[in-house]
Amino acid sequence: MAKNWYVVHTYSGYEDKVKQSIEKKAEEKGLKDKITNILIPTERVIERRGSKKRESDKKFYPGYILVEMELDDETWHLIRSTPRVTGFVGGTKPVPLPEEEVSVIVQQLQKGPIKVRTQYVTGDEVKIIDGPFSGFVGKVDEVDIDHGRLKVTVKIFGRETPVELNFSQVEKD
Repeated sequence: MAKNWYVVHTYSGYEDKVKQSIEKKAEEKGLKDKITNILIPTERVIERRGSKKRESDKKFYPGYILVEMELDDETWHLIRSTPRVTGFVGGTKPVPLPEEEVSVIVQQLQKGPIKVRTQYVTGDEVKIIDGPFSGFVGKVDEVDIDHGRLKVTVKIFGRETPVELNFSQVEKD
């Protein structure tokens, strides 16, 4: 029988534990040759909050894992009886994932660009909490993630004035 990729629905946040459980059960029951690969598609994300930088892995599909396997009664039962697995996508008769979709997901994983996220986006209202403009409220015009800076428009003496600030100098209003 040919191996195909199947999508397995799990409890959200338990993808890693489900992967480990399936691998362990497959090893114990001698099905390692039938269940060959388990993927949890993730991307590396850097979040900036104020002056702090935090790296984490973000799942593309929370609550789902991809399993490459030869589907028969034994492997189907092994997956379905794993704790925190709610079932296969496709119901009682799992539908294999098309090869094109699998290759797109694998390419995303291999490319693995680091995405940078910040709590500020263009158009947000922010309050300046540090520096000469402390106490003013303005609107974010630009976000420079690489340098941790914002361009904020502030009304000073009745005129809108652009001001460049660090993330640590502002907070969301």
